[in-house]
Amino acid sequence: MSLPPRERVLVNVGSGLPEQSSLPAFFDSWRQLRVDIDPAMKPDIRADLTDLSPIADGMADAVWAAHCLEHLYPHQVPIALKEFRRVLREDGFLCVIVPDLQAVAQHVAHDRLHETLYESPAGPVTPHDMIYGFGAALAAGHVSMAHRCGFTPGMLGRCFQQAPFAEVLLRRRGAHFELAALARAAPAKDEAQRTALITALEL
Repeated sequence: MSLPPRERVLVNVGSGLPEQSSLPAFFDSWRQLRVDIDPAMKPDIRADLTDLSPIADGMADAVWAAHCLEHLYPHQVPIALKEFRRVLREDGFLCVIVPDLQAVAQHVAHDRLHETLYESPAGPVTPHDMIYGFGAALAAGHVSMAHRCGFTPGMLGRCFQQAPFAEVLLRRRGAHFELAALARAAPAKDEAQRTALITALEL
């Protein structure tokens, strides 16, 4: 008799409110553990990105970290990446999404700091929001939403050079001025496997 398939676990760090989640459909059947430092976000686990000690080693099949690394100070980013790797299974993967400050800088150079770049579910996003933190959230008292560091492709790549991942792929997501990194605990078996995962994660 064959065993039922194992339930796959996603750790969604910096998750925000459940109703604001915009995870790829790829994760629809997964069990999600929502992690956030702000209790108002109603997380399953309240924790800082640099200390995921409530989560056991190797329990997650994937970690999703969208728009949260920029809320750390630069020296904290490698610590967070090591924590993400610690909670991953040996065949797990991490997806990181951060603002692309190289792309945003072009608008700053043309004195468009407060012009809308795109519309998000939370409202219009400007270059100022992407550099310093979403102004509406900060005005509402969510000071943890302030940005304490930033990333260009080269900077994000250098952060991953210090992290214990076997393979890292960087992608630009132009529509929302974002950078995405897909990091695997173990190398992909072949190029088809890499491509399939990138497509499924909408990168």
